[in-house]
Amino acid sequence: MAIKIRPMTRRDKPTVLSILEATAEFDETDKVIAKELIDSYLTDGTESGYHILVAETNSKVSGYICYGPTPLTEGTWDVYWIAVAKERQRGGIGTALLTTAEYYIKKTKGRMVLIETESSESYEKTRQFYLRRGYKMVCQIADFYNVGRGKLVYQKLLESE
Repeated sequence: MAIKIRPMTRRDKPTVLSILEATAEFDETDKVIAKELIDSYLTDGTESGYHILVAETNSKVSGYICYGPTPLTEGTWDVYWIAVAKERQRGGIGTALLTTAEYYIKKTKGRMVLIETESSESYEKTRQFYLRRGYKMVCQIADFYNVGRGKLVYQKLLESE
């Protein structure tokens, strides 16, 4: 299965929103914020501060990643959202999206990528995904989102060329 990574376009929005809706880990607030970032990107492009890539398999959008430079830093970037259609998970799409985002971040002299996620059990596969891709947990705040839902921050230092 060939995976094509490209910038998101307006015609991708319904499929990306469908992927977001079907991602059980995201609650309604998560989905509202993700949609706002998508709309901002589709209106203002990267001037919005966000970059969004989609993955295509068999000419169908099967995942997306939203990332951007961290305000008030030099070379630090955040990955805000990454989601893959449930039926396409474990096929390399998430890896392709993250690897491509890291490539573009490095091209802009990015030196560090941060990803925030949750400590709850439902995010275990997500945390393992980041660890397998070279990210390290560098921060943990218990009960951050609410009792039992802590915040974890993963970091990857990008090698300079």
